[in-house]
Amino acid sequence: MSKGDLVFRTASRDDVKSIVRLLADDALGTRRERYQDPLPSDYYNAFSAIDGDHNNELVVACKNEQIVGVLQLTFIPYLTYEGGWRALIEGVRVDATLRSKGVGRAMFEWAIARAKQRGCHLVQLTTDKSRSDARRFYESLGFQTTHDGMKLHLK
Repeated sequence: MSKGDLVFRTASRDDVKSIVRLLADDALGTRRERYQDPLPSDYYNAFSAIDGDHNNELVVACKNEQIVGVLQLTFIPYLTYEGGWRALIEGVRVDATLRSKGVGRAMFEWAIARAKQRGCHLVQLTTDKSRSDARRFYESLGFQTTHDGMKLHLK
């Protein structure tokens, strides 16, 4: 699939259900998401917080007006790198029927270009250690494993 087949746009509140469907549609997502009708209100509360923060962008990839991918870009100012900005890419999902068909690559190319537009000196992401295919994909885009990430779950 070429980038020309996809349209990238900022997600709207009306997209939340489609986004949660994508997030829930994999082995890890089924354990942490609740895709149900109606959706839990926490999803809409989170959307409002993201939408209201100019340093966060929730972006959907659409093919023929159908949402086929999602990612969240967070722009973070740092004192390091002489007060530089970096972009964090998280919450990446591609519709299961379109995985390994170029959608993810097109999404990342778009996100990296967006980070450059915003003046970022670095793009970073995390991936679960169990996602070996995702890790290979990110490496094919030029990402390198330079740090060990750590998390402390509070809930």
